[in-house]
Amino acid sequence: MTVPPDDTTPPSPPAVPPSLEQFPSPWGPKGATPPPPPPPPWVPPGYGPPPAPPGYVPPGFGPPGYGPQGYAQPGYGYQTSTNGLAVASLILGILWLYWVGSILALVFGYIAKRQIAASQGRESGSGMATAGIVLGWIGAATLVLVIAAAFVAAVSNSN
Repeated sequence: MTVPPDDTTPPSPPAVPPSLEQFPSPWGPKGATPPPPPPPPWVPPGYGPPPAPPGYVPPGFGPPGYGPQGYAQPGYGYQTSTNGLAVASLILGILWLYWVGSILALVFGYIAKRQIAASQGRESGSGMATAGIVLGWIGAATLVLVIAAAFVAAVSNSN
């Protein structure tokens, strides 16, 4: 007696797997050339950038080994250096050195400010020169006050 097939059992696989030749290729028959690429999207006339003139190379895409042409801004194309007189002005303004440092801080600070302005951005240190000038004036004012106090003390002792 044979048992009737149950509806829940899966069908048995075919004895021979199907070959790839049974399925059609999306590129056509074997050895055929592929289809051409789709055309570029249509742009209405008057929209988009105009075409570049022949031989035009966009900026930044020139031949390798060449830097930017024209005038460079500080930090681009060359390095800035700190003015040495500005550093000296700041150091002498801090140390005072019996007030001789204060006078030198003023001189070096004003010379450094003039050199930095004339360097067109190649030199930095304007803030240090300004700090040296301020400290130099503080030292010079302190020198004047000490001289005045010594004079007052000398005059009061002589009476």
